[in-house]
Amino acid sequence: MLSMRPALPFLLLVGLCFLGAASSKPKPIVLAYVGGFRGLVEADAIAVEQLTHINYAFVDVKQNRAWLHNLATDTTNFRRLNALKIRNPNLKILISIGGWAWSENFSDAVLTDTSRRAFATSAVQIVQQYTLDGIDIDWEYPGMKGEDNVFRPEDRENFTLMLRALREELDRLGRQTGKAYLVTTALPGFPAIFAHTNMAEAHQYLDYINVMSYDYFTVGPQAGHHTNLYATGNVPDEQSGDRNIQLYRQAGVPAHKLVLGIAFYGRAWQLQTPDPEAYPRTIVKVERGRGFTQIKDSLLNNPAYKRYWDRRAKAPYLYHADLKRFVSYDDEQSVRAKCRYVRKNGLAGVMFWEYFSDPKAYLLDEITRSL
Repeated sequence: MLSMRPALPFLLLVGLCFLGAASSKPKPIVLAYVGGFRGLVEADAIAVEQLTHINYAFVDVKQNRAWLHNLATDTTNFRRLNALKIRNPNLKILISIGGWAWSENFSDAVLTDTSRRAFATSAVQIVQQYTLDGIDIDWEYPGMKGEDNVFRPEDRENFTLMLRALREELDRLGRQTGKAYLVTTALPGFPAIFAHTNMAEAHQYLDYINVMSYDYFTVGPQAGHHTNLYATGNVPDEQSGDRNIQLYRQAGVPAHKLVLGIAFYGRAWQLQTPDPEAYPRTIVKVERGRGFTQIKDSLLNNPAYKRYWDRRAKAPYLYHADLKRFVSYDDEQSVRAKCRYVRKNGLAGVMFWEYFSDPKAYLLDEITRSL
């Protein structure tokens, strides 16, 4: 049937097509890890309108099951976080299983078909019971020593099989609820992790991978940028966000599944020598780094601390000459650089650890402006 509606002007049609194409572009992920392991979360203080995802950290692993370590506070926190969807209906809330302290039992839990199915089923039951949106795996680390975790060569294959089991169980739940659920993982980017995982296969079961592009320098014997975007060129085998992303790409992971990490906290050391620009930066002792709100409100306003900007690494640091104290962190300038990198390289977005390390949302506000 011929339409009696007047034809739209050609330029208007082109404009409408352009707007339709632009609107179909996925919104960048802005994912916050929110620590519930300390107890009750002050959920109302979260600037949830600026987030797309919250990963609730952490759920423990016990007797081959996902296990709520602090049942009373965990369940209250789930209720409080779900209430945030009134303010942001598109918000996704996932449980993050493991973490540095609670990864010790992963290897046992996913060792056999039976144990993997039990683990996946128990994790999905938590998602179903508390009306959540998916599961994030923070196994530190498959096939490698973390804090005090069991690890074995079979972890390489079992990591992928675990993700497949989670995907299958969540898809089964989705057929009941009519809802799509997420499977994600948080992993470091250091080269050894790729010897103990098969990311070319594993990513097929993942919606995205949160690349922990921080903690490059921790206990010593040297200090340096702990969350730099690029290498300085002054440190052998130097880690950086860009290097991490490139390693995942080389391992077969598409860019649109990669989420770049931002540190909402700093790391600090006392140096052996008085020149913070001299390499190597040998340390005398490890000190407390603090969250970014404290760094900005207390240290950046303190004339005893001098701020430096490493143009090559796209990373700031502070130095207190009298104390020989070196502080590495992310700030607004480095966050802008990371967000530009995400856009330029077609990554999924950014994530950060941990929300309440910057309760005044200095860095989250910068992420919102930059993305």
